[in-house]
Amino acid sequence: MTDWVSRPRLSRRAFVAGGLGLLAAPVPGGLARAQEAFPQRGVRIIVPYAPGGLPDTVARIVTQRLQTRLGQSVIVENRPGGNGNVAAGVLASSPPDGYTLMITDGSMIAINPLLFATNEPLNPRLFARLAYDPKRDFMPVAMIAKAPLFLAVHPSVPANDMAQFVAYARSRAGALNYGSSGIGSTHHLTMEAVKASLGLDITHVPFRGSGQSVPALIGGQVEMLFSAYPSLSGFLRDGRVRILATNGATRSTLAPDVPPLADLIPGLDFAPTIGLLAPAGTPEGVVLRLAREVAEVARMPEVVQALAVAGIDSTPLGPAEYARALDEEGVRARDVVARIGLRPE
Repeated sequence: MTDWVSRPRLSRRAFVAGGLGLLAAPVPGGLARAQEAFPQRGVRIIVPYAPGGLPDTVARIVTQRLQTRLGQSVIVENRPGGNGNVAAGVLASSPPDGYTLMITDGSMIAINPLLFATNEPLNPRLFARLAYDPKRDFMPVAMIAKAPLFLAVHPSVPANDMAQFVAYARSRAGALNYGSSGIGSTHHLTMEAVKASLGLDITHVPFRGSGQSVPALIGGQVEMLFSAYPSLSGFLRDGRVRILATNGATRSTLAPDVPPLADLIPGLDFAPTIGLLAPAGTPEGVVLRLAREVAEVARMPEVVQALAVAGIDSTPLGPAEYARALDEEGVRARDVVARIGLRPE
């Protein structure tokens, strides 16, 4: 996977300057003038999904404060469809001037290119064509947040921690089922990574989103799944599910007592990232101005709290760090996809 940092459209100096520490430091005169001149009019932020999803939630929480800092209106525009192709096409064809941006999750960058193709016939029941090249068409501006998923089990599973879970799953090889939000989803790839790392035999039952998979867990149709914390929290209180681990690299502020799977499987980190992208070729000064303002917004206590209520951890990073996170996310996804033989057909 090509390193974003090596691409010529945004210099290495600008990416390095994109670190959160350096975002607050003075920049050379030309970049400073570009930052001061931007924006001169309203900014449009595209979300590639319908209202209510994680990227949409992040976009609406952040833009409320971002427009105050920019001194211009910031409008969220939902453009769902085509597995992100519709929104990607809008962003890729927009002038690279910072006035059209996109807030999305890392799956559009890290997972979709592994599952969708542009030059071969695909099975339309599973996949669609990918009409964009994330390396060619987009530029990382800032990571805003992470939305970890949690491994939840039905009360019929006699496990209160991962050690007990692994022992039970191994004793019931082939007899247990897990639900996911669909083939190729982060929920699916996380569990497959866990299965491969721990030598577990658990059958995948894909659903169309958490709106179907979580009720299946509560009803006992599947014994386990990964899901976002808000989808599970109500069932935790009355004991209808138990949470054993999170798929992030570290503990989440949403449930600080829940250990990360990385404690058991070193290097495992499938917590979805959510960040801001610009069209390739956007001026460095504009990228740095946007990165700085987004970082400041994401650190505001009221924003941190609003995101937490939605099951999201505020984790602001500048262009270089966000680019690196996307690359690493892509490598992890690619390894799992290759291991389970999932590919366009």
